Amino acid sequence: MIEYKKEIQLFKALSHPTRIAILELLRNGEQCVCHLEASLGLRQAYISQQLGVLRKAGLLAKRRDGWNIYYRVLNKEVFAVLDSVYQMTGTPKIEQTITPATCTCPHCESEDAQMLVIPEDILS
Repeated sequence: MIEYKKEIQLFKALSHPTRIAILELLRNGEQCVCHLEASLGLRQAYISQQLGVLRKAGLLAKRRDGWNIYYRVLNKEVFAVLDSVYQMTGTPKIEQTITPATCTCPHCESEDAQMLVIPEDILS
């Protein structure tokens, strides 16, 4: 019998609200950890734990640029999975509320920097 180890690891990675919120923040491209921290209002150590789970599942890659670490989604098909789940559960897709970024990375300090804010009820 097939054990589905990779599939189980993927579904486990997607079974946590903070990890889903992180993926949603990364839907439109790479973000630094400080940006994720500012967007989610969570401690950096906790976010790093969740990023580790997503990386172990093969969903994310990271790169370092000086002091900043940036994460991006490796396999965009994960968004089709999330969108299907939203449709199956009747959950509305997360509205993208754009506010000025509050982190200090070079990306966020640029003039056109914007931030996706995840509603608090998604994280609980």
